[in-house]
Amino acid sequence: MEWMLLPLKRYAEFNGRSRRKEYWMFFLFSFLVGLVATLLDVVVLGFSVEDNGPVNAVMSLALLVPSLAVGVRRLHDTDRSAWWLLLIFVPILGWIMLLIFFCSNGDSGTNGYGVDPKLDQNIGDIFS
Repeated sequence: MEWMLLPLKRYAEFNGRSRRKEYWMFFLFSFLVGLVATLLDVVVLGFSVEDNGPVNAVMSLALLVPSLAVGVRRLHDTDRSAWWLLLIFVPILGWIMLLIFFCSNGDSGTNGYGVDPKLDQNIGDIFS
């Protein structure tokens, strides 16, 4: 659960690196929160599944900056610039390339964006 919430603690931190575990756990967290928000919109507020109800809209806006930040840090872990995130606007091919980048192993050791988060001894301090 700590890995799911770590990007919320690092809300707007666009520098540094993030492990695959941090990125994908936050992705799972965002998906589950979105599912609950959609259920609330449909069951409680009476919106259809196709509509973007107010709960889902607020949740999406609240998670936008942390999602961008963890995506940028994940790209940094693979020694890529944050500009690669613009591939999200290229249908299918861009999405596939980003998926490959997000799934690939990060650089071992220090790269231009910081220390390897797997070797960082201060990672326990982030959770406290």
